[in-house]
Amino acid sequence: MCLGVPGRIMETTDVAGMLMGRVDFGGVSRDVCLAYVPEARVGDYVIVHVGFAISLVDEAEARRTLEVLRTMGDTLDQELSPEQVLGGAAAQRRPG
Repeated sequence: MCLGVPGRIMETTDVAGMLMGRVDFGGVSRDVCLAYVPEARVGDYVIVHVGFAISLVDEAEARRTLEVLRTMGDTLDQELSPEQVLGGAAAQRRPG
C-alpha cells in the first residue's frame, strides 16, 4: 500500500539542478524532492510519498487528508492492543 502525506512547502532550493524543498508536516519538517511538481512554490501544499512531492493540493484538501489520516490512526489505536502492534514486530526480531 502506498501512502502520500500532505505537507506545506516552507522553502525551496536548487541542489545540483534538482528542485528541492523543506516541507512541514505538522511541526516535523523534511527535505523533499520537488522535481515532479516544478510549479510548486513556498506556501503551497504537496502530497509527499517516500521523499518525493507527487502532486499539488489546496489547503482545504490537505486538511481533509490529514484529518482522515488522524482518524485512521485513532481507529487503529482503539482496535489493536500494544501487544498486537509490538508483539508482531518483536516476534520477527527474536533469534531462532
